[in-house]
Amino acid sequence: MKASGLGCTCGITLVLLSLLAVLHATTAQKNDISIYSFTVDSKVSSRFAHTVVTSRVVNRAETVQEATFQVELPKRAFITNFSMIIEGVTYPGNIKEKAAAQEQYSAAVARGESAGLVKATGRKTEQFQVSVNVAPAAKVTFELVYEELLKRQLGVYELLLKVQPQQLVKHLQMDIHIFEPQGISFLKTESTFMTSELANALTISQNKTKAHIQFKPQKTAGQLDKVLDGNFIVRYDVNRTLSGGSIQIENGYFVHYFAPEGLPTIPKNVIFVIDKSGSMSGRKIQQTREALIKILDDLKPNDQFNLISFSGDVTHWKPLLVPASPENVDQAKRYAANIEAHGGTNINDAMLTAVRLLQSANQKELLSDGSVSLIILLTDGDPTVGETSPARIQKNVQKAIDGQYSLFCLGFGFDVSYVFLEKLALDNGGLARRIYEDSDSALQLQDFYQEVANPLLTAVTFEYPDNAVDKVSQDNFRLLFKGSEIVVVGKLRDQSPDVLSAKVRGQLHMQNITFQTESSVAEQEKEFQSPKYIFHSFMERLWAYLTIQQLLEQMVSASGAEKQALETRALNLSLSYSFVTPLTSMVVTKPEGEQRSEVAEKPPTLPALGSTPVVPAPIQAPPVILMLPGQSVNRLCVDIKHSQGPMKLLSDPDQGIEVTGQYETEKAQFSWIEVTLKNLQLQVRASPEHVVVTQNRRNSAYKWKETLFSMMPGLNMTMDKTGLLLLSSADKVTVGLLPWDGPGEGLRLLLRDTDRFSSHVNGTLGICLCLFPSHLRFADHLSFCLSIHPRLVKLDYQEGSPGTEISCWSVEL
Repeated sequence: MKASGLGCTCGITLVLLSLLAVLHATTAQKNDISIYSFTVDSKVSSRFAHTVVTSRVVNRAETVQEATFQVELPKRAFITNFSMIIEGVTYPGNIKEKAAAQEQYSAAVARGESAGLVKATGRKTEQFQVSVNVAPAAKVTFELVYEELLKRQLGVYELLLKVQPQQLVKHLQMDIHIFEPQGISFLKTESTFMTSELANALTISQNKTKAHIQFKPQKTAGQLDKVLDGNFIVRYDVNRTLSGGSIQIENGYFVHYFAPEGLPTIPKNVIFVIDKSGSMSGRKIQQTREALIKILDDLKPNDQFNLISFSGDVTHWKPLLVPASPENVDQAKRYAANIEAHGGTNINDAMLTAVRLLQSANQKELLSDGSVSLIILLTDGDPTVGETSPARIQKNVQKAIDGQYSLFCLGFGFDVSYVFLEKLALDNGGLARRIYEDSDSALQLQDFYQEVANPLLTAVTFEYPDNAVDKVSQDNFRLLFKGSEIVVVGKLRDQSPDVLSAKVRGQLHMQNITFQTESSVAEQEKEFQSPKYIFHSFMERLWAYLTIQQLLEQMVSASGAEKQALETRALNLSLSYSFVTPLTSMVVTKPEGEQRSEVAEKPPTLPALGSTPVVPAPIQAPPVILMLPGQSVNRLCVDIKHSQGPMKLLSDPDQGIEVTGQYETEKAQFSWIEVTLKNLQLQVRASPEHVVVTQNRRNSAYKWKETLFSMMPGLNMTMDKTGLLLLSSADKVTVGLLPWDGPGEGLRLLLRDTDRFSSHVNGTLGICLCLFPSHLRFADHLSFCLSIHPRLVKLDYQEGSPGTEISCWSVEL
């Protein structure tokens, strides 16, 4: 595949993120329960993922032992089936209304037995777990099925498979089948457990509309000699039509995907409302300041904005909204940099102040015609000053906004009342998002802003002929943002026309626009029933899934009889299609003599537990190691003695690569290094905390010393457990980055394959590469470089910590 392939995706990268499967068997290792087969099969049809996780275990002990089956699945997924097969007898899970399962649930709790098998485990996952006693030499098969509609965010879907068996498995296999009638235009994989020994276990086959990714390590090849522990991710993109929409029809149901390309961004008026109460002190306010400064840089010249900060009191940066000119943005960044945390939390007055600013600007005709007005609230706690009743605050804010503006609420950490923020946002045409307290909290804030930073259409409505469709899901939407996708599903009427047509109406900045799409019913039905299709009769389940999700969301803002009607409809659909939703429970039956039943429910969001990294002993090493062109032995160890501000370390326009960094001479450390691969529109920014990869406006953060194996057209990105990150490809220079645990925190840089640089390489380090004709002797090369010192013994970190002693030529810059 050519390196330019990534540039042909029309600016969209659909990343499939839905699948996480984990089998945790630490207990099994101790009690002779052996996992002899673990498989995951995920079939993705038109963004709807159907995943089956199967584990087979055997008791090799001479006594009864307990086997535990544990799987992590996406929070947006619904479990649809679970069963255990023991000695030929199947013990199924039965999905019931919560009230009907309550008696069994309460009885299990009263007996001190485990109940509530599903629990939240992380940002995007929840955990299903069940245990059962196994007789000597007996075998048990566990099988869990769950389904999810993949949601597009920033032009990306992610399908993440987590492999964590905690013991050697004789047969381990993952199969991911993708079918996209629109056509697959781009595909790449990434893994945090892949090694060069395992690379051959991964096979990828692809044609116009289908892809099959298989991971099947072989014991005979020595690929199953180590316990696997990590993530496997598939990312892909699809082709899009000029109409921006695709209607697909299967088994009497249709799905309409709408994501137009090439539309201009609508100017926005945005007010950032920042909680600076005492509970935000320390790391939270530091990360908020950092994110806000980055976000302000992303404002467009035709946007208008203002900043409000609040604790017990409310202050705003400017009396009115101001244009996002370079001067105003610089002033706002200085203001944001000085926000300090103290005092109480007056959410009510802060929100009403934001609304009044927008109303004042509107009355004075300062808001451009057709612009979009947004309020973004960030808070970490409950209201403690002024109006403290959440219900009254919600009522006050909804009355003030009166449907004119959209409100987005970000809840920082787990002290905040997320239910309160969710209703506040949904009442006012926005959404809520939890920001997790971690080293990448600032990135989470930036990513959320990117999701709403580029509005494309307002007042989006979908229209279908009345005689053609029935049971249509939500068909009107306040906003469509760049990189997102609107999905509408419905049922075809018995006597529907041969061709299903649709109109999507919306408002651009200064005009109305209509998109027209049509689809042949017969052709679509044939497409989805052909032998090459991988997941038959899925669209009805997709319709039920999306309808339930939308009903649950509407329930948050409803009350009284309306809420009861929504709940009844969502419950009936959950039971009819066997989904474990917040309204249903799954009763897991067990063999006679054991705990007779356990109950699985959708869990509330809970914090994920993290681990404290182990810091190795300090080691000294040069900040930069250069492998000289055409040399296998001679290296330059570069010490930087003079540095003021960010440095352009390397730039090669022919290779499309640029490396910049901030060097702290007092600490003899790089505080950050940034690698830009212009041909791939990809940027890698490393800091002592983590590595951030940015592509198509989406950030992916990776912690150091977590293994990574990413393959994409034109680039391989790998990281081993020592923390050595390598960016390489067949015809380009290899750039290596490494965190260093010497005095203070810092980074190291290394370059391999430097003979691949062009003659146009420049920058602080470029001059040291001595790119001259290869017939020159090494001594002649040295005469062209800067301050060359005699060969010295240094630590080479190319294979990671603790480094090995080498003899290298020392260079001072």
